[in-house]
Amino acid sequence: MRPLSRAAILAVGSELLTPSRIDTNSLFITEQLNLLGIDVVFKGVVGDDRDELATAARAALGRVDLVICSGGLGPTDDDLTREVVAAVLNRPLVEDQAIVDRIEARFASRGMRMPEINRRQAMVPAGARVLANENGTAPGLWLDEGDRVVVLLPGPPREMQPMLTRVMRERLQARSAGGALVRRIVRITGRTESHTEEAVRPLYEPWARAPVPISATILAALGQIELHVTARAAARGEAEAALDAAVRQVAAALGHDAYSVDGRSLEQVVGDLLVERGWRIAVAESCTGGLVTSRLTDVAGSSRYVDRGIVAYANEAKVELLGVPHPLLEEHGAVSEPVAVAMAAGIRTRARVDVGIGVTGIAGPGGGSPAKPVGTVAIAASTASATRSRVCRFIGEREPIKFQAAQAALDMVRRMLSEAGGPGGSGGPSGGPKGPPLRR
Repeated sequence: MRPLSRAAILAVGSELLTPSRIDTNSLFITEQLNLLGIDVVFKGVVGDDRDELATAARAALGRVDLVICSGGLGPTDDDLTREVVAAVLNRPLVEDQAIVDRIEARFASRGMRMPEINRRQAMVPAGARVLANENGTAPGLWLDEGDRVVVLLPGPPREMQPMLTRVMRERLQARSAGGALVRRIVRITGRTESHTEEAVRPLYEPWARAPVPISATILAALGQIELHVTARAAARGEAEAALDAAVRQVAAALGHDAYSVDGRSLEQVVGDLLVERGWRIAVAESCTGGLVTSRLTDVAGSSRYVDRGIVAYANEAKVELLGVPHPLLEEHGAVSEPVAVAMAAGIRTRARVDVGIGVTGIAGPGGGSPAKPVGTVAIAASTASATRSRVCRFIGEREPIKFQAAQAALDMVRRMLSEAGGPGGSGGPSGGPKGPPLRR
């Protein structure tokens, strides 16, 4: 029997096509399949519509060895996955009395009678193998279709995840092509997508010809680029070793702009650098409204290094809470490099910490001018021995401008900490080129 190597995932449910619900099951399924070397080549979200689901199932079966559907196995009329897949495979549905008995017993254990509609969950396509559900009423199904396999899993994660884990161990492992598919994420800031591609493109051809081939995908987002590198090998250790070497090459090519080679977020990297030095940080924010502090404190254990954050939105607050001089505000305006520097120094000295951040800007949509248009943000970072500052021009609406400003502020601190020497101050993941000198 042909081994399984290519998979498709269909997430079923009209609620997943609305803004209020997100398909997270496919992420877990993909991760688990990759551990067996099974590559997920496409995913789809399908509403509770017979024709659309049938079309998606036929398309998937025509392209891959393994189709996994999550959702649509409940007892109501809009739970269509069993019926549609049975029709696509031309198999009749037959009631499985053992499933009925299990569902009745589950209701009885709670002092309840099983509603008659739950019998729908006992309808099994001919030839299917039933996958027990220990956390709900909807059993899963395994269907062999020649060399291909279709697996139907319930939608609730607490039911789907343990069921898939058992299927992986008891069935999929034996049918997989073997080996492992491993991915790493290199996170980059300070470069555009095209500049990143220009730097790493010379690596692609050697990677493709290597004993363990490596592929790469670049993903662009505001304030950040991600390079996903993937290796497939007979053993997971081989893939990991190949990726170790590839990531070192990427870090060498990108220098200090590659801030994370192990999937850590920027706030995690900054936190780790602060912990290595035993330093503490405080943040003074205006236009970001506390976003920098929020991101720093999103990291578990951040109380070790985050002292406080102050949102000094009004000029009076900048003066009263941070000690920004009135003449400085009058001469340069609130959105200026000198004011950002004064905010960073003010929060650092008043909090008696090692690092201070100051952020002030115009997030929009109003408030801009020809000299200082919307998206103008001044950022500064201050230590006892050095200060760094810059004025940025960000694009987008209010929320993305705030995110880019927070990203730039955290990156400024990262570069200062990495370049200042001491523990962890080796110049970044690659030990590569340093950034611009500190303003002293």
